[in-house]
Amino acid sequence: QVQLVESGGGLVQPGGSLRLSCAASGFTFSNYAMNWYRQAPGQERELVAFITGAGKITNYADSVKGRFIISRDNAKNTVYLQMNSLKPEDTAVYYCYARRGRPVPSDYWGQGTQVTVSS
Repeated sequence: QVQLVESGGGLVQPGGSLRLSCAASGFTFSNYAMNWYRQAPGQERELVAFITGAGKITNYADSVKGRFIISRDNAKNTVYLQMNSLKPEDTAVYYCYARRGRPVPSDYWGQGTQVTVSS
């Protein structure tokens, strides 16, 4: 069955770094764009970063631009989010999301991993 399993979350101090991983299985990973979303309590889920299937194009929310880097390793069916210079406002549950548009739209969500930035 299809699975997206996030890992790497945890508690970190402001200014610190974390690397999130999302391991995919059950579908052709390279055919899907990958995304990281996050959701803080009482807030809408927001798109943090995006990467196309071959890793040629990336996009970031303004709030994380210059601090976060999305990457993927299609040989390992894994997408990463390197988070640097973390701020308390980065605290959220981070979700991995896969999507393709062709031949028919298809998408999958991971269960999320908690990131807490606090001193």
